[in-house]
Amino acid sequence: MPDLSYRTDTLEIIDDFDLPSIEIDPVLEGLGKVNAWFGGHKSIIKTLRDFPVQNGYSITDWGCGGGDALIAIAKWGANRKLHLKLKGIDAAPAAVRYARDQSKGFNNISYIQADVIEDSHLLNKTDVIICSLFTHHFDDERWIALVKNMQTSAQKGIIITDLHRHPVLYYAVVLLTAFTGNKMAQNDGPLSVRRGFKKHELLALLKKAQIDNFKLTWRWPFRWELIIYKS
Repeated sequence: MPDLSYRTDTLEIIDDFDLPSIEIDPVLEGLGKVNAWFGGHKSIIKTLRDFPVQNGYSITDWGCGGGDALIAIAKWGANRKLHLKLKGIDAAPAAVRYARDQSKGFNNISYIQADVIEDSHLLNKTDVIICSLFTHHFDDERWIALVKNMQTSAQKGIIITDLHRHPVLYYAVVLLTAFTGNKMAQNDGPLSVRRGFKKHELLALLKKAQIDNFKLTWRWPFRWELIIYKS
């Protein structure tokens, strides 16, 4: 049993932005399925609906991975006759290529390759930023820098969902990834949980980032939903 009393800073394999498509594509496909199966997409869409997102809004997904969240939002918006401008940002070229391929047929989704901390000049203004299972990739100092960049870019608000570091989730992920046969998933899945957050840690980070207009909620399965309001 690993020590889950603290966030580990061990890097995941997927943190290597130079990974080839043959390695990263199966992982992105699996993450998209997990997000759909365990309600990740529905949770983000519910939050967008409650925000509320209005016709013509721009929504940007930071750390978009395979683009599965944006595709789900595009389908939801189309069903509600909402014209939404959707953009994904990811630092990994292979992830951007995969997302573009998956998003063919959605003319309101676009992607750019950028580092959301270092390439701040590429991060245009947007109404809402979403960020799903991404912020745990950053240590505390860079997490604060990331959220401050979000504050600068987002005009209406920010929606972040990420992992609750908990033994039940850890062993569930170990079991789930064991059946995939994918070495990256078997390494990165449990490690992602070890890089996840306790509530008091998120509250401390928000205080250091000087953010006080927010709502932090625990969501099944073992995820934190952080909504930061701009107005």
